Amino acid sequence: MAAKSRNLSIAKRGLMSFETIMWAFTRLSALGMYVLIIFGLIGALIMGARRNMNFADVMRWAFMPNVTHVENTNLPDTTPWASPLWKLTASALLVIAVGHGVHGLVVIADDYIVTARGRQIVRILSGVMILSMIGIGLYLIWTS
Repeated sequence: MAAKSRNLSIAKRGLMSFETIMWAFTRLSALGMYVLIIFGLIGALIMGARRNMNFADVMRWAFMPNVTHVENTNLPDTTPWASPLWKLTASALLVIAVGHGVHGLVVIADDYIVTARGRQIVRILSGVMILSMIGIGLYLIWTS
């Protein structure tokens, strides 16, 4: 009995299948997170963080640009740090990071869950988790 090949041709698997789209999402969301973190870091340094904040505060701002991260620093005025640009940047970083992370958990769970019903339950719970985490995060970003 010959072993069955696991390689499928493009014609059989489809060029734009859900798995292909999610593979691309994972790679592009990682790049998007890098771009947003570098944008936050450069923005903080341009806004004077290098003189008024320690390294930990600057990095905390880069990974989540929220005005509450700079309120307890030596900054004389936090008004520029609460602009809509930074709230949009934080919102984009939150949405991309949650989607990227939860998709990674679903991929790992698919490796260990053997039944189709179990995979479906994990995907439903993951969707609920994504929506709730994004909802809570956006609420905190836009009301703080």
